[in-house]
Amino acid sequence: MASMASSRVPFILLVLLLGSMMVASVANLNQDFDITWGDGRANIINNGELLTLSLDKASGSGFQSKNEYLFGKIDMQLKLVPGNSAGTVTAYYLSSKGSTWDEIDFEFLGNLSGDPYILHTNVFSQGKGNREQQFYLWFDPTADFHTYSILWNPQRIIFSVDGTPIRDFKNLESNGVPFPKNQPMRIYSSLWNADDWATRGGLVKTDWTQAPFTASYRNFNANACVWTSGVSSCGSNSPSATSSNNAWLSQGLDSASHQRLQSAQKNYMIYNYCTDTKRFPQGLPTECTTS
Repeated sequence: MASMASSRVPFILLVLLLGSMMVASVANLNQDFDITWGDGRANIINNGELLTLSLDKASGSGFQSKNEYLFGKIDMQLKLVPGNSAGTVTAYYLSSKGSTWDEIDFEFLGNLSGDPYILHTNVFSQGKGNREQQFYLWFDPTADFHTYSILWNPQRIIFSVDGTPIRDFKNLESNGVPFPKNQPMRIYSSLWNADDWATRGGLVKTDWTQAPFTASYRNFNANACVWTSGVSSCGSNSPSATSSNNAWLSQGLDSASHQRLQSAQKNYMIYNYCTDTKRFPQGLPTECTTS
């Protein structure tokens, strides 16, 4: 018995050591984000492990990243507003400033209890958007946290959910399609009331008796090029520029990932601007007709 007890000690120490390493590696959202509006409705809690946004009839709330990025692989886990969230929108996106801004959007459109959320994606370049694709999710995004990722490099923008690619927006500048590649962007998120359009085109209004509405965020990770005073951390003179950690800078979709993308679009896409001939009677946008 004594030998068994003594043999347990190294194992217990190993468990404690691994546990402490895991705690130490948890991202501190205080280091990465600033609460920008909401008058106390947004909070970073649990020693920076969790960020929450809330919406009531008086106001929503939002935050932004401390850093600007010019390309990156960016992950965040979200748990969306549960129950009757009709009329609400949880937006999580990258954006630059100015009249010819670039933007990469995840927007989660609220629903009546029991109906699926709609995940709305869009890409703006040089102030032009109108590139919407919408999806139903294959899980309840309010029951637990799920990972929403943007891979943005000079060749493409890939939207992924829990590691499954759902959208691949390619750089087609050679065909005259502007691509976001010159303007550094911050990460933004907000929870706000959009019951004039968000749910069934505005037919279903926000039920304020359900307020406050709350969305939660955790486990942020940005393997990205930080832009500071006109200089990128991935510049050619930086040791990290050729690091294996920056493989995402030239990453695309391999055949297996491409099949998963096609499956997700076949089974869960509910709107694609590239097939909306009524919206574009003069012809679909160039990127829709160019492989």
